[in-house]
Amino acid sequence: MQRKNNFTEGEFYHLYNRGNSKQNIFLDNQDKRRFIKMLYLSNSKKRMNFREDIVKKKIDVWEFDRGKSIVSIGAWVLMPNHFHIFITPTSSPTSDVGLNRVSFFMKKLCISYSKYFNKKYKRTGSLFETNFKSSFIDSDRYLKYLFSYIHLNPVKLIDSKWKENGIKDIKKTNNFLENYEWSSYKDYCGEKRIQEKILSKKDFPKYFDYPKVFKDEIFDWLLFSPTSDVGYKI
Repeated sequence: MQRKNNFTEGEFYHLYNRGNSKQNIFLDNQDKRRFIKMLYLSNSKKRMNFREDIVKKKIDVWEFDRGKSIVSIGAWVLMPNHFHIFITPTSSPTSDVGLNRVSFFMKKLCISYSKYFNKKYKRTGSLFETNFKSSFIDSDRYLKYLFSYIHLNPVKLIDSKWKENGIKDIKKTNNFLENYEWSSYKDYCGEKRIQEKILSKKDFPKYFDYPKVFKDEIFDWLLFSPTSDVGYKI
């Protein structure tokens, strides 16, 4: 189900966007680090310029006073040509950014990253394919599934046919996920890192309060048989 407007407090949404003509939007780790920083900084009513407000003032991004967030982020992942974010709108006043705080957040994120990318690679034109897409999470089962869907996306990088054929090497796949820097996977596995500041876990159902519960859920999906009838596909 696609929604472009009317994001509602207390409801949950899957947001995603990909590169124009499916082009890669992250060409090296510097690009990924920049996007992650913008994911954190863009979640604010404040309008800021990365070079003027961060670089020139020699401020640590993670210590920047961004004020109250405008969405709560429950999970995220970066892939070579797209990204996924799991959010719920916050209840903080947003009269100065309009009613659609989710669109405001995504516009800030995508525009700021596009400017960085185009300047770095000396290109012009649209970086992203379209305006971002969104899916409304309409059931508890779908909501829980989405945590696994987002965090298992990177498996395609080492086994593009795992959904159709199943996982051939569970240990290798687990190790890959545990070392993949570009998602919130590590934050749910209990690793302490600064990127956890992106998340607002308290605003999401307590499915995975303990790392073992989260890891068990992921492990169950990795053992998923392509012929199983579970109602959803990863």
